Amino acid sequence: MDAQLIFDYFPNLSETQQEQFKQLEALYQGWNQKINVVSRKDIDELYLRHVLHSLGIAKIHAFADGLEVLDVGTGGGFPGVPLAILFPKVQFTLIDAIGKKIKVVNEVVEGLGLTNVKTVHGRVEELPGQFDFIVSRAVAAMPTFTHWVKGKIKKKSADSRKNGILYLKGGDLTEELQGYASIQVFELEPIFKEDFFETKKVVYLPMKFKG
Repeated sequence: MDAQLIFDYFPNLSETQQEQFKQLEALYQGWNQKINVVSRKDIDELYLRHVLHSLGIAKIHAFADGLEVLDVGTGGGFPGVPLAILFPKVQFTLIDAIGKKIKVVNEVVEGLGLTNVKTVHGRVEELPGQFDFIVSRAVAAMPTFTHWVKGKIKKKSADSRKNGILYLKGGDLTEELQGYASIQVFELEPIFKEDFFETKKVVYLPMKFKG
């Protein structure tokens, strides 16, 4: 699969955005040979398993210009890098505790010429500042994750949705999400037709949550 998969679901991309999405494969394949951050199977299906999956968040919520978004446990840059391409007027901070992963993200960001991405090597608990939204891809169970990011979300919302967490998860989340009264779960299966998305979801947790 190539970047056309992305263009099919996001037909209104600018030429710059299309070029950036096209460049992703070569950049990740090149760096992955030096520093292994994506599994072999996943690198062969980069656009499906990483890029399009990351953009599932964008199908649920379009970030307003000028917002600040934090990607926690970004790994090789997902979901942060694809979202940064899609929302060039939104500021993204990508954090990961593993230095070699942030090194790859830095090289990819530089290769794409993205000016709206800042990277941090460290733990989110020690990161100063607050953000409008926090995004992530299944780095921990929701109670653990909300504990990590406590105090990191701005109280005042500047978007159509209340500030909060947009989290990519899969499988049965019934038990994990008990106790979060205001949570919303969006299935990706009706949005993306590929089998990969059969159990994939975007979980939205507004800032004022209990748990």
